[in-house]
Amino acid sequence: MTGDGMRTRAEGTGPGGYAAARLRLLTEEARPGPERRAALAGLTDDWLAALFTGGAGPARGVSLVAVGGYGRGELSPRSDLDLLLLHDGSDAAAVAALADHLWYPVWDLGLALDHSVRTLAEARRTAGEDLKVQLGLLDARHLAGDDALTAGLRTAVLADWRDQAPRRLPELRELCDERAERHGELRYLLEPDLKEARGGLRDATALRAVAASWLADAPREGLAEARRSLLDVRDALHLATGRATDRLALQEQDEVAAGLGLLDADTLLRQVYEAARVVSYAGDVTWREVGRVLRSRSVRPRLRAMLGGKPAAERSPLAEGVVEQDGEVVLARAARPERDPVLPLRAAAAAAQAGLPLSPHAVRRLATARPLPTPWPAEARELLVTLLGSGRPTVDVWEALEAEGLISRLLPDWERVRCRPQRNAVHVWTVDRHLIETAVRAAALTRHVGRPDLLLVAALLHDMGKGWPGDHSVAGEIIAKDVAARIGFDPADTAVLATLVRHHLLLVDTATRRDLDDPATVRSVAEAVGSQATLELLAALTEADALATGPAAWSSWRGSLVADLVRRVAALLAGDVPDEPAPAAPTAEQERLAVEAFRTGGPVLALRARTEPLPAEEPPGAPEPLGVELLIAVPDQAAVLPAVAGVLAMHRLTVRTAELRTLRLPEWAKDGDDDGAVLLLDWRVAAEYGSLPEATRLRADLVRALDGSLDIAGRLAERDAAYPRRRGPAAPPPRVGVAPAASHHATVIEVRAQDAPGLLHRIGTALEKAGVRVRSMHVSTLGANAVDAFYVTTGTGEPLPAADAGTVARGLEEALRPG
Repeated sequence: MTGDGMRTRAEGTGPGGYAAARLRLLTEEARPGPERRAALAGLTDDWLAALFTGGAGPARGVSLVAVGGYGRGELSPRSDLDLLLLHDGSDAAAVAALADHLWYPVWDLGLALDHSVRTLAEARRTAGEDLKVQLGLLDARHLAGDDALTAGLRTAVLADWRDQAPRRLPELRELCDERAERHGELRYLLEPDLKEARGGLRDATALRAVAASWLADAPREGLAEARRSLLDVRDALHLATGRATDRLALQEQDEVAAGLGLLDADTLLRQVYEAARVVSYAGDVTWREVGRVLRSRSVRPRLRAMLGGKPAAERSPLAEGVVEQDGEVVLARAARPERDPVLPLRAAAAAAQAGLPLSPHAVRRLATARPLPTPWPAEARELLVTLLGSGRPTVDVWEALEAEGLISRLLPDWERVRCRPQRNAVHVWTVDRHLIETAVRAAALTRHVGRPDLLLVAALLHDMGKGWPGDHSVAGEIIAKDVAARIGFDPADTAVLATLVRHHLLLVDTATRRDLDDPATVRSVAEAVGSQATLELLAALTEADALATGPAAWSSWRGSLVADLVRRVAALLAGDVPDEPAPAAPTAEQERLAVEAFRTGGPVLALRARTEPLPAEEPPGAPEPLGVELLIAVPDQAAVLPAVAGVLAMHRLTVRTAELRTLRLPEWAKDGDDDGAVLLLDWRVAAEYGSLPEATRLRADLVRALDGSLDIAGRLAERDAAYPRRRGPAAPPPRVGVAPAASHHATVIEVRAQDAPGLLHRIGTALEKAGVRVRSMHVSTLGANAVDAFYVTTGTGEPLPAADAGTVARGLEEALRPG
């Protein structure tokens, strides 16, 4: 509701001019955060108390109680009012009349109201049946009426909760887990739900409930500040949108950031992620302690009965100064972190190898260790490698070290990437978590390389440059040199790590955007890598990085292209110099299609699925699909590329790679004086929804596209209009450039643009108008971004002169601009 609307409806709303005072409070910039929430709760308390007093209800035996978020005094601008009218059952008619006197003014103001009218017995019974009701009552706060009745409710509800905790806490954890499954991890989402996602406000409330049970308590360090931070963001979100929403949508983030006085939307997300990390870690520790307490309650009475007393917890040694106790890794009694700077890494590595959590008390003690010397001793470096190579358990151990700031002490550059968002939808993690996920993936590949230690450390460092301006690979190379020297690698190993970080995108970018048959492509990679050993490490890092990025970043198709490139580069590094490529002889099928196209005078195509055999070490099963091979033969004519690209877009086929060549038919196949030129297109495509279109339908539409009777652009525009995209931040403008020296046989034009149906059709149309021939194209789609490379030549098959290439690139960029 707008301010004007609230003011209009506020006229004559009762005691204190509540609506007008509320409006002034919400628009008063000098009172943000906890102060405004407390003031809003106090203002609402006074108004409701006045309504209660003016309701002429029973003098005793009835009270008005705030519960849930309102009970905690956490009123955001658009929060519901959670109210309970509690009574002793002596005068039901009077209580009903009082309820009407309370609820209707709230509704008249357009405020959301969650209300109930119950006796104490009814409230307890409902709480026993509904966990959410019970959680709300734990925060019951007296507003008006019989305060003894409210006090009795609080006493009874807390006693019930503590008595029922062994049964209800597992139920509460199940609710938290189900909510996390539905809404995801708050600290990694680009459009997070501040309340429902894991690490959000619901989880913070659940931790309060656990503490109220007296069974366990959450780590207090930073938890109150994290909760306050999330509430502040929700307040700003309510004011920015005018709605009771908890989802921090992309289009609102800049306004919310401005409302909080933050630099930009990235700073806002980072603040949200920091808070969510604190809440998530506190939840992990708390629920682990709840499980331990509940297990001990069921087991220890039997042990005491058997042994005649309380047994001491067993302590099993794991490493020097590190032991396991009761399912956690703790420090030995004789351990002295302040005298042993290597102890934090030793404890972390031992915990990860054992697959056990680090005790928060142990981590707190480890934070007192003195800093490691520079360079690190060999033991510290080896322990870091052990920690990184322990696989999935590394994640939880790393998070425990993060909770006490130990990671930034070990690696000061970590502070710049910690909780840093990545706005490319391909990435499912923040920068810091992506680095750890890459190390986890790399741990599974260590048997494929000669230097596992270099692979694991490169995985940890490869995106560290994202905390600095400019190309993150260039900045990362500088960071990698500094970190490698600091942790004790020799100059030769430091140089390898720097190369791996600088070129961690080289293989996948080259494999998907360059012609692998062009010797210039292979030579450029070999020169950057320098040695077989580095190539081996880079191939493993490439796979680990892609797998840790998200499902869209790696596939059998990408893997096969990278493997092909690595094989070619390895051969060159071994001294096998590739010959200049000669035009490949057409296959029997290609020749057959070309002859048929020439004789019929129209397009002929073949469509079939391609698969990749499973590796030898994999169990038997169906081969993994690589996509679909589409062969098209067309009598040489203009506008073939845009026509084919447009038809494929209409049929929801995604193009991965494409080769185009002109084939001259043998004399026996020609007809009269015709030169027998046929354009042959060999494309790899993928079905957007998993099912292939019929080849006959593809051919029919292609015939119509080539003769001009099919309006491809119009059909694609209609489809876009029927399925409008979600509103979000404006896409960056397209960028088109020429890649110098990428090929000796063609000019390589690179296109980076927002992916959209028909993008290749628009590119093909623009290149056709520019009068160039497309020899091949290499298409790569990463989330919402298309990164495509086109090998183009003059009509006679030569690379374009530099000036002409620049003109073509500028014209293509202009053609791709929206509007």
